[in-house]
Amino acid sequence: MATATAAGTDSAAGTCCAPLGAPSLSDDQAIETAGVFKALADPHRVRIVNLLAISPDPVCVCELTEPLGLSQPTVSHHLKKLVQAGLLDREQRGTWAYYSLRRDAFDRLATATNLQGSSR
Repeated sequence: MATATAAGTDSAAGTCCAPLGAPSLSDDQAIETAGVFKALADPHRVRIVNLLAISPDPVCVCELTEPLGLSQPTVSHHLKKLVQAGLLDREQRGTWAYYSLRRDAFDRLATATNLQGSSR
């Protein structure tokens, strides 16, 4: 049985709130998005993404060590995590690997984290 509040509105569950206007993420999409956030939870990885975002061309792992102040194996470890999360593409050129952003991954992330929601 619903009770009336001081303002005279019905306090029964679901009657006080408007329905959600935008579709929610599926379970698989939520898991994938959480993996992306986990990969980006390290400041070095965020800086790597930033450096790749401002580069017009794929970047060799050797070009990232100095700006990050990290050893090549450590940079490679961070790059591997970002590739596994689907945020970067990796291209092998001889003995060196070159990395670039997967723009579609960031488009999906932007959609999943759209804080604007539906227009109200």
